[in-house]
Amino acid sequence: VNKPGTYTVTYNVSDQSGNHADAVLRTVTVLDKVAPVITLKGEQSVTINAGENYEDAGATAHDNVDGDISKSIETTGAVDANRPGTYTVTYNVSDQSGNHADAVLRTVTVVDKVAPVITLKGEQSVTINAGENYEDAGATAHDAVDGDISKSIKTTGTVDVNKPGTYTVTYNVSDQSGNHADAVLRTVTV
Repeated sequence: VNKPGTYTVTYNVSDQSGNHADAVLRTVTVLDKVAPVITLKGEQSVTINAGENYEDAGATAHDNVDGDISKSIETTGAVDANRPGTYTVTYNVSDQSGNHADAVLRTVTVVDKVAPVITLKGEQSVTINAGENYEDAGATAHDAVDGDISKSIKTTGTVDVNKPGTYTVTYNVSDQSGNHADAVLRTVTV
């Protein structure tokens, strides 16, 4: 008897003279009180870089009565692979007798370790005549997670258009995760 349910066992006997005893009945109730077990596929803690494709490895579930019940697993929680943070994916399942497995969790950490990139507008090296007006062309900055962060660029260095010489204008920027772009330089010769 492997299936939960109520079963009746009947006992009959007769003596050698053919006399039959009253039948005796026994009721046997088989219960399933054992919860299924969920097993993660892959690691319990996963770290990915922002922007990478994330596909959850999933889990399996086994019950002592129902067998493989992996297809009945309910998964909750979502991972935004484009946004740094810590996400939890939860796996739950119950067997046909209503026994709930202990929930299993996977933690997915999305990190931003990629620096933004600065691109100069105009030429990297500019030559002007002394006294001419000089207006710097500027630069743009793009980050894989934060997108266009051009407004966050910090520019250092000045150009004295009235004094011949070579001047350097430096552009720096960091994304919201603190990753620093490689500084970009423009040389202005007066």
